[in-house]
Formats: sequence, structure tokens, C-alpha cells
Amino acid sequence: MAADTDDVFAGSKVAARLPCQDLERARRWYADRLGLEPAEERPGGLAYDFGPTRFALFASAGAPSGAHTQMGWEVEDLEAVVATLRSRGVVFEEYDLPGLRTVDGIARVEGNYPSRGGRGEHAAWFRDSEGNLIGIGQAF
Repeated sequence: MAADTDDVFAGSKVAARLPCQDLERARRWYADRLGLEPAEERPGGLAYDFGPTRFALFASAGAPSGAHTQMGWEVEDLEAVVATLRSRGVVFEEYDLPGLRTVDGIARVEGNYPSRGGRGEHAAWFRDSEGNLIGIGQAF
């Protein structure tokens, strides 16, 4: 459902929240592997800004299930992003399931997934230091 001016969320922003059992370990992983530094730090949490969007890592005793994508980036050149992240030590998931198969860490997801301006997307997934499953996609 598209937002309109009567929507209670009109003008709002969406932000992801990812749990971390060890916030300092997560900070180092996001800096070393993804090249990211927090825009804001508070006791028990770190926030990272990307234009009008934000995601936060928060200290939690709970562990993520890692059974589904918890956050994703939309990129212009997926192969280049995957290559850069691999050079920094990021390990990409490999899947061979009915309807989802990766080749060298990248899957072609046809039409059954909402993508901006495309029929589907090429996608890749990796886990952060805390077990959160992160996705990267490029519409085609």
C-alpha cells in the first residue's frame, strides 16, 4: 500500500534496529568490514545515517534469529559492492533452495520480490558479527 497524505506515516522515515550481544565487537565489525562509522553514539546503541535513512545497533541480551533478511541496501552495482566487501573479509551466504540459488554469492530473484523500477533484483546476503542477516540488492 502506497503512503498518501492521509496516511498516519506520511512524512516519516523508516529506521532498522539490529540487536547486538557485544556492541563493541559490532562497532569494530561494521568499521572494518563495511567501512562505517556511527553518526551517533549513546550508551547501549550506535546509529548509522544514510541520507534520510538510519539504522541502529543496540545492546541486547537476545540473539537475532538470522532466519530472514533483517535489513538491506539498494545499490547500483551489486557485483562491485560484493567484490569490495569480500576484499574486507565479508563472507556471503550461499543458497541452493527451490526458487533461490546463489552463484558466487549472488542470486537472481525474479518478480516475486518488490524492487524499485524493475522486474526483480540481483541479491546477496551476509551476516554481521552478531548473526544479523543483511541483504544487498540491485533492481533489474
